[in-house]
Amino acid sequence: MKLLPLAFLLAASSLSARDLMPRPADAYFLPYEADRAPAAPGLYLKEGDRLAICGDSITEQKMYSRLIETYLTACVPQWRVTCRQYGWGGEQASGFAERMKRDVLRFHPTVATTCYGMNDHRYVPYTAEIGAEYVKNQEEIVRQFKAADVRVVLGSPGTIGSVPPWVKSATGTQNDLNLSLLQLRNHDVHIAEAQGIRFADVFWPMLTAGFAAQQQYGPGYMITGKDGVHPGWAGQTVMAYAFLQALGLDGAIGQLTWDAAANTATASPGHEVVGPADGGLKFRSSRYPFCPTPGDLASDDSMTSAMALIPFHQNLNRFTLTVTHATAPRYQVTWGQATKTFDQAALAKGINLAAEFPLNPFSAPFEKVSQAVFAKQDYETRQIKSLFHGPEGAADLALTAELTEKARAPLAEAVARSVVPVEHVLQVKPLL
Repeated sequence: MKLLPLAFLLAASSLSARDLMPRPADAYFLPYEADRAPAAPGLYLKEGDRLAICGDSITEQKMYSRLIETYLTACVPQWRVTCRQYGWGGEQASGFAERMKRDVLRFHPTVATTCYGMNDHRYVPYTAEIGAEYVKNQEEIVRQFKAADVRVVLGSPGTIGSVPPWVKSATGTQNDLNLSLLQLRNHDVHIAEAQGIRFADVFWPMLTAGFAAQQQYGPGYMITGKDGVHPGWAGQTVMAYAFLQALGLDGAIGQLTWDAAANTATASPGHEVVGPADGGLKFRSSRYPFCPTPGDLASDDSMTSAMALIPFHQNLNRFTLTVTHATAPRYQVTWGQATKTFDQAALAKGINLAAEFPLNPFSAPFEKVSQAVFAKQDYETRQIKSLFHGPEGAADLALTAELTEKARAPLAEAVARSVVPVEHVLQVKPLL
């Protein structure tokens, strides 16, 4: 008889006693018993961290990984976090465990995110053997990272939108496969708790947000991507949100406080008041708000759509303007090319400029950072998949690593240089 890993047995025995994630009221969610995700108290990052972003083809898409790196580079530059992307299409956790020393640990990461399970569930209904194999390989990944003093964020698999026709051995229904992925997600919860590491819940927000979107926009909205497996920008934004939350980021990008009586302002660290300009006040900021690419709210290939489904701005992207000593009932706020009107109470409480002004003075600079990140991550895929694992690496891996690092260096430097202080003008005018 095949023995199951101890962690697997302990997890299975405790399922009935665990708290579950609160489920939406719709009967659709009744079969989905998701163990409550462990809390992620405090910042998991340290200054100067080197983050390894690891996963299968969904990671290799260089979308959620790009959002994570762009956020860390532009929104919280004070932590000086650098990143590498290690996505590999078709990979299971076992494959990554076999290659992580060769491909990842040689670069001495200090923190890592993983996202496996989609291929590990084999596109079939769940079995105990599938669960045991997954747990064994996930625990081996954690073991190797911890042995190298790497802090780990264990990401769950996401959801599936249809049974993929290219997987000839796939069986069961879409619901069967999502319930299988849910079981792997629950195992990740138990592993993270047992190992004292962070857990990133990709599955649950994709399931709930994807359902809500279909209720609002129709069944053609596929948060999992049109092929049912590889998300577009909406699903990838949800994934990035899950990992950034697990890293413990507080989302406080900046605080601008405007004294309406004195027509002066103060700013939190990362921002400074330059002085009067264009009928308002000019600020200089070295921390950017996260600026999603504009898109249709009804599109599953839209970051903007995802941000209407999840509390991204609220939890990760607060660039707040507060107005004190206001006397008028309403004020007109102009930022960049856009103007909006707010009442005195809203301004006294504070408005989130990042949410209220989707197109703003940071949009173009933010996109430049994103493009630099993509160029670097695109090379990282070639570096590992084509060169490390190609004839060059087979002939001399040490030399291949040395030469490819020389090619990667200017791309990494371009990412660092892409974040430049942004000067922007705010106007706050009373409406009498």
